[in-house]
Amino acid sequence: MTVDKLKMHSPDLIRRNTDAVAQLFPSVVTETLDAEGNPVRAIDFDLLRQELSDHVVDGPQERYHLDWPGKRAAAFAANAPIAKTLRPVREESVNFDTTKNLFIEGDNLDALKLLQESYLGKVKLIYIDPPYNTGNDFVYKDDFAESSAEYLERSGQKSESGERLVANPESKGRFHSDWLSMMYPRLKLARSLLSPEGIFAASIDSHETHNLRKLCDEVFGEGNFIAEAIVVASPRGRQSDSFLAGVHDSLLIYARDRSSAVVGGRPLDDEQRGEFKLNDPELGPYRLLGLRQRGTASKRSDRPDMYFPIYVSPDGDQVSLQRHGNWAEVLPRKSDGTDGRWAWGKERCEKMQHLLVARWIDRRGEYDIFTKDLLFRGGAERVRKFKTLWDASGFDNQNGTQETKALLEGDFMSYPKPVALLREICLLGAPHGGIVVDLFAGSGTTAHAVLEASAADGKPRRFLMVQMDEPLPDGSAGRRAGYTTIAEMSRERIRRAGKKIKEASGLLADDRDFGFRALRVDTTNMVDLNVTADNLAQSMLMHAIYSVKPDRTDEDLLFQVLLDWGLDLSEPIMVEEVGAQRVFSVADGALIACFADKVTDTIVQEVAKRHPLRAVFLDAGFASDAARINAEQIFREVSPQTEVRAI
Repeated sequence: MTVDKLKMHSPDLIRRNTDAVAQLFPSVVTETLDAEGNPVRAIDFDLLRQELSDHVVDGPQERYHLDWPGKRAAAFAANAPIAKTLRPVREESVNFDTTKNLFIEGDNLDALKLLQESYLGKVKLIYIDPPYNTGNDFVYKDDFAESSAEYLERSGQKSESGERLVANPESKGRFHSDWLSMMYPRLKLARSLLSPEGIFAASIDSHETHNLRKLCDEVFGEGNFIAEAIVVASPRGRQSDSFLAGVHDSLLIYARDRSSAVVGGRPLDDEQRGEFKLNDPELGPYRLLGLRQRGTASKRSDRPDMYFPIYVSPDGDQVSLQRHGNWAEVLPRKSDGTDGRWAWGKERCEKMQHLLVARWIDRRGEYDIFTKDLLFRGGAERVRKFKTLWDASGFDNQNGTQETKALLEGDFMSYPKPVALLREICLLGAPHGGIVVDLFAGSGTTAHAVLEASAADGKPRRFLMVQMDEPLPDGSAGRRAGYTTIAEMSRERIRRAGKKIKEASGLLADDRDFGFRALRVDTTNMVDLNVTADNLAQSMLMHAIYSVKPDRTDEDLLFQVLLDWGLDLSEPIMVEEVGAQRVFSVADGALIACFADKVTDTIVQEVAKRHPLRAVFLDAGFASDAARINAEQIFREVSPQTEVRAI
């Protein structure tokens, strides 16, 4: 038996009345913010007046849009700068110096802001499996109602940020506003990373499918919607669901630019490939498809622009859209003799005339027109289009649980997405390779799938995972096994998956990338004086600008330079000795960095002789202003094309 505490106050009549109105008129229930900035249920009185009126009631200007309390603050959060950086974590990495894969630990909103310069317009596929807002899952804590001073403190511009995860329990009413405010800035920043042909895909359940679709319509543009696919994730049905046992999740798919989007499909199996029995010496294997539309509704009256003659030479070897002498005229007749139509319009037939062929049909005593349906297009073998129903045994979330359990040797994760599903998403969104980003990496399934998909088809995919340093609950199986955070467990899963796939790849493993470079979101490397600009004394100014925190390494500084310069964070890095000092050479000398406490003319000369595109030094390493000026002169004489900076 439990003993509940007495409330010790009178009934909340406003809440009772609101509940009563909501029972009668559900459409008038909305959300607003209370005095503390928390979302609470409220009544839209304009809508209530309309419900109780026999005429149209005047109210605020109507327009079609998605709105919620905190939307403007969420939009501001996407653009607000942060004083943070990404710090390398070599001990958590695999093949740190050469790998192209990245694993970032930290808040994905911070990570997205830090990645804007380096990955703007470069990502082929972004996949997310965000918190489903069921009342039990965590949500990211973004305080959109805070003051400027509070934001500076939380964002790390004044001190370390605090706890970033909060529960979203049933007692909070399962408000959608917090979830939308969390998602909105992340989607806006994610979109800017996509290349023109890039694809965005999101797994979501029924709690927020409607809101996420409207949110994506706004962020990506409704015209860039590709499809909403149904993924059968629980074939036996979720018995915990009310009334109907849920068996599916939704997969929302959007393009960065639908007119440029590259969407892949599933590879053909042997039986399907065997249908392409004919061969063109120049175009390769093909099969014939009739150019006539054969459906009952394919009438001339439906599309008169697709009714026109095609002419066949007397020997049947050539076809043309122009009449030549006694060439036979072929019209798109239906089997009953009525006028039909072609599958292609005249303009397309003229453009693709090299694919048109004629065949004599004995049973009809006439020619018919066919198209050469090629097995290879653009140098690549054709694929089968994905359908909007994804129903395969490998997509069961139970498979994801078993896969993770087998790799980590313990039941540490609840229903992670299965590798088979993410492999298909890689084929859909990155069919020819490219950067694959997962902003809610969880157990690391997406990284695992990228490694598997690339090992299977040889396409140059690489992953960029972002996972919050969410602590595992005390007493959980993962905690008992020695893991402290989901990010830590995710990295270990990727290590083991990479090792397993590498062993299975045999001799091909040498040409493939099974590693990852671990990075962590942290405060800026520069000293934080905790004073405002007004209180910064002139004597402290140079120290404030150029001082580095004592716990930061030269490699920490290097990655901040890569971010500031907008360079790819996966560029290969070599560490060399120049003038008895450590020097970093990035991307075969495209960038050379020396953060030594003492930068001599000898070091500057040696760096300049290599003619890097960029060079950077620690400003405090120059003994004087004269030494700094002398370094600039050396570069002007030896390597004038080099862009030189100091931090």
